[in-house]
Amino acid sequence: MRRRELLAAGVAAPLAGWSGAAAAAAPLRLDQVLGSDDGAGFARAEGPRPFDFPADHGPHPAFRSEWWYLTASLQGDDGAEFGLQFTLFRQALRPVPAEPGPWDATQIYLGHLAVTDVGAGRHRHWERLVRGHPRLAGVTAAPFRAWIDGWSLTAAGPGLERMLLQASGDGVEVGVTFDPVKPLVLQGEDGFSRKGPGQASYYYTLPRLAAGGSLRLGSRTHTVGGTGWLDREWSTSVLSDAQEGWDWFSLQLDDGVDVMAFRLRRRDGVRDVHDHGMWVAADGTATRLDAADYTLRPLRRWRDDTGTAWPVAWQVSVSGPAGPVVWRVEAALDDQRMDTLLTYWEGLVRVFDEAGARIGSGYLELTGYG
Repeated sequence: MRRRELLAAGVAAPLAGWSGAAAAAAPLRLDQVLGSDDGAGFARAEGPRPFDFPADHGPHPAFRSEWWYLTASLQGDDGAEFGLQFTLFRQALRPVPAEPGPWDATQIYLGHLAVTDVGAGRHRHWERLVRGHPRLAGVTAAPFRAWIDGWSLTAAGPGLERMLLQASGDGVEVGVTFDPVKPLVLQGEDGFSRKGPGQASYYYTLPRLAAGGSLRLGSRTHTVGGTGWLDREWSTSVLSDAQEGWDWFSLQLDDGVDVMAFRLRRRDGVRDVHDHGMWVAADGTATRLDAADYTLRPLRRWRDDTGTAWPVAWQVSVSGPAGPVVWRVEAALDDQRMDTLLTYWEGLVRVFDEAGARIGSGYLELTGYG
C-alpha cells in the first residue's frame, strides 16, 4: 500500500515547479496526506471495478493520490547484498479542471530513490519534487513510462514487460531491468482494497520480477541480480481518523512464494478488521489473506536520533494455503529511515524460519511513527 503516503508532499511545492532538496520544506503528517478530509470533487474508490490494461498502468488524475512503487533485493557478483527502492507519487492539489493543459498546476509528482548497501552498513536516499508537465514528470500507459527530473522507469513491451529503471543520486547510478515472473495480482476484493469505513483504494501488484543490471556506488560498479516487486495503487482517501499509520510487508521466499500483508494501526490499539494480504504460490496462484489469517508482532525496535522507536524485527505468523507458518522478519540494516517530506521507514528485510535458517528477503514499510 505503499507506499504512497508521500504523494501529498506536493502540497508544499511552489506551483512554478522545482526539484532537488524537497526535504527542506516543512515536514508533513500522514493525516495531511492520506486522511479522510477534503476529498470533495475527487473520484473515490467505492467498490470493485473492471481493470483495463494497459490503460490502468497509467495515471488516474481524477483521484487525489497515486503511486508506482518498485523495490528489489539484489546481490552483486561478489556476493554483496543491496536493497533498491524507486517510488513515483502523484498528488492532485485540487480536482482536475474540465480542460487541463500541460501547464495545469493541479498535479504534483514526488520521486524517491533509495539504495541500501548492507556490507557498508549504509542506507542512502534522494527525493525529487516537481509539478506535472511532460518535460518535468509524468506517466504514460502505452508505452509505459514513469519519469521525474532525469529518473525513469520504462517498459519495452505493451504492458509492464522488460522494465528498465535508470536513476542516479550523489555517487550512485542505477541501471536495472525487471521482467515479470508471475502474473499480475489484484489485491483485496478483485483490486478493491478496503482500509476502513468509506476508505479504500484500487490496488494491484506484480509480486515477482527477475531483476538484473548494474549498480554504481562511488567509484565501483556492481553487476547485480535478484528479485523485484511492483505495487500500483490509487485512491482519494485511505486512512480514517481512527488510524495513525500502517506496517506493510512484501516477502519473497526462496521457494517461490510471495506474500503481502499489512496491519493498519488504530489509535485505540485494537486490531483493524480491514487488514488484509495476499499469498502468491510459486505457480502464481493467489490466495487472499484476511485479518484472521495472519498476525504481525514486533520483536525489536530501533530508536532514531529523534527518539522515535521503529519496529525493525517481527514475528510473522500466517495460516496460508499450505498450512500455518511462523517467520522472523528482520531489517538488513536498522537505519533505513526515509528522512523526506514525510518521514517513514522503508527498507530491505531478511526472512528466517523457526529454525533460524534464512529463507528469503523482502521489504518493510512503516508509517505514522514519531
